[in-house]
Amino acid sequence: MYQNDPVKVLTGECRLSYEHLTQPYVSPKSPPGTEPKYSVTLLIPKTDAATKADIDQSIQTTIQTAIPEKWNGVCPPNVPVPIHDGDGVRESGEPFGEECKGNWVITASTKMKPQVVGIDNIACELSPSDIYSGMYARVTLRFFGYAAGGKKGIGCGLGNVLKTRDGEALSGNASAESDFAGIGAYPPANLGYPQTPQQTAYTQQPTPAYAPPGPPAPTQYQALPPQTNGVNPITGQPYV
Repeated sequence: MYQNDPVKVLTGECRLSYEHLTQPYVSPKSPPGTEPKYSVTLLIPKTDAATKADIDQSIQTTIQTAIPEKWNGVCPPNVPVPIHDGDGVRESGEPFGEECKGNWVITASTKMKPQVVGIDNIACELSPSDIYSGMYARVTLRFFGYAAGGKKGIGCGLGNVLKTRDGEALSGNASAESDFAGIGAYPPANLGYPQTPQQTAYTQQPTPAYAPPGPPAPTQYQALPPQTNGVNPITGQPYV
């Protein structure tokens, strides 16, 4: 119970996985026409006995309310509930991911966009870049009974999210910093790659020693061909 609502829970600190808090999402495996919703999966440490007890109590209260209101006065013999053992297997029979080990796993969703705030300022919503799978938070949940498509059970509605601290991202995308840590400038010297001329350090060619200029070279004259007519300017006589 939280804020006098018997089907509402405020969790202790848990880790977020499969986070879709800023944009509505629908799984590709969902039936055609499924409405996109905001959703998140919570990894609640098994050491947090208080949160688990609150969830169990709220689910039991929801079941008692759903019997007359949703299930025509008849309780299903095995009521599907939204909380699962992270050390077990999914409904499909596949094991949960490694990040789920040692945790209770519960998925909550809502049609309305939840508010995601930081613990340092609960009056200001966080930017999308500060919200990611792997961060730690406290979350408000509200349980409800359903009967749809021949199925009956208990669902978990998502309230709001209070980010408490950062954590290692659980998304499949690594940052460039982590991908290239320790590599430094290209090419790494220890890999023995040959350097191209552009990568080779410029070496200035040595300047020749200074030598004073020598005497000018003698002027070369070209002899004129002998003339066979005209007047000899020395003798005044015509050339023969």
